[in-house]
Amino acid sequence: MSLEEEIKKTLNNFENASSETILEIIDQIRPHFRSELTSEYLSGKIKKIQNESDDATKKNQCRALLPYFDWYLQGL
Repeated sequence: MSLEEEIKKTLNNFENASSETILEIIDQIRPHFRSELTSEYLSGKIKKIQNESDDATKKNQCRALLPYFDWYLQGL
């Protein structure tokens, strides 16, 4: 499955997607950004979310990363 297909599938079923899946997709998107600052920011966000122990908190923080899915789909 392509990255674009994974993103669309996850967006369509966000409530049932695991935070790990969402973070894996964000990590795959990260190198596509032209700005090193954005890439570093996402790397830090991924680590911060992975360190959370509460799944609800992880999912809520992943929700804030959804615009990156849209940006990727629109061609960055």
